[in-house]
Amino acid sequence: MLTNSLIEMDRQHLIHPVSSFQGHAARGVRVLASAKGARVTDAEGRELIDGFAGLWCVNAGYGHESVVEAAAEQMRKLPYATGYFGLGSEAPIKLAAALAERAPGDLNHIYFSLGGSDAVDSTIRFVRYYWHAKGQPGRDQFISVEEGYHGSTSMGAGLTALAGFHEGFGVPYSWQHKISSHYTYRNPLKSDAEIIAASVAELKAKVAAIGPERVAAFYVEPIQGSGGVLVPPKGWIKAMREACRELDILFIADEVITGFGRTGPLFACEEEGIVPDMMTTAKGLTSGYVPMGAVFMSDHVFETIAEGAGAKAVGHGFTYSAHPVSAAVALEVLSLYEGGLLENGRKAGARLMEGLQSLSDHPLVGDVRGRGMLAALELVTDKDKKTRLPASVQPATRLFDRAWDKGLIVRSFAQGIFGYAPPLCCTDDEIDQIVARTKAVLDETLDDADVRAAMA
Repeated sequence: MLTNSLIEMDRQHLIHPVSSFQGHAARGVRVLASAKGARVTDAEGRELIDGFAGLWCVNAGYGHESVVEAAAEQMRKLPYATGYFGLGSEAPIKLAAALAERAPGDLNHIYFSLGGSDAVDSTIRFVRYYWHAKGQPGRDQFISVEEGYHGSTSMGAGLTALAGFHEGFGVPYSWQHKISSHYTYRNPLKSDAEIIAASVAELKAKVAAIGPERVAAFYVEPIQGSGGVLVPPKGWIKAMREACRELDILFIADEVITGFGRTGPLFACEEEGIVPDMMTTAKGLTSGYVPMGAVFMSDHVFETIAEGAGAKAVGHGFTYSAHPVSAAVALEVLSLYEGGLLENGRKAGARLMEGLQSLSDHPLVGDVRGRGMLAALELVTDKDKKTRLPASVQPATRLFDRAWDKGLIVRSFAQGIFGYAPPLCCTDDEIDQIVARTKAVLDETLDDADVRAAMA
């Protein structure tokens, strides 16, 4: 089909996620046609390095025939099996066991969802059920962190702390509360110890203000992804986990972005040796090849819910939970991670961070941050004052377009941040090209009249 026909069909019929309906219709879609490794090709034959792994999800890279074969074999043998009525199938059972074996601590129980948003939504329901089972139904207040992202379901969007997911939707709800982000680059506190102490104190103060007997859970990403790849100080996550234990509230780690090698280890929680009460994953779970998410549940949460329900069914479930094709794909992807991709990702991540750090003296680069294959450049017009790019630059479109024209896909945040999450399969040359093409975008942007005026 001609690209022009696809563009018009898209304009007329396909609603894109997190898009300006009018703006997208005016700009038209860029059609991707094929992909291999860390590179994608559009419908016009242009090849680009995918520096964002789709949407932080194609961790293994594109085009693994073994993954395709795993899906096809499962489709031929058993394309669907419900988990209702006590039924099940081999692939999701094996996957649950494999994930539990690799998960931190006693996260031994796995509930499968379709993706990250509904995994988070599922935890909200499980948290509520947990406290009802403990005879404390009044614990119905939830706390998350500013700049955080926890999906865009009706309830999850309220835990998310980004304005674009709130405006026009009537969220957050009154039971959803926030504390400040660590956001080290823009934090008035300078030392790691000060930032950690302030965050712990703010969480404790928030719980006290709400009422200790009313707070159910605290949600946090090990690295805040959609808020701009905000990396906390070393020890921050561990301190917040310990504070939740002291406060007797559940600690939910959202590893939808950070899971499956994105920061180095299989799960980012491993880096500080913490075990959350529940953990959400998706994206890298299947490397984006098919939809799937997962809730990891600790022994004590599972046992409390089980004892509270007794012989009754726990009334939460999805038609496609534990889908056998998704599970078969995830099992094969897991074998690829452990067959060399995790190690390659660690090496590539070190090279990526070294390359991006080499751009730190560029006049537009205010901050370079990241961990493993998850990184960001924050752009400014004044390094001392940390002045953001002027609104006229429209980073989300202008800078994305420039990167695209130079053969690079990155996340260009509206606040003037470049986000990177390349596939773990990247070669040295591909990492170097990501850095070189980024520099070309920065150099071109430095010549813009509105940028120059803002720097004067």
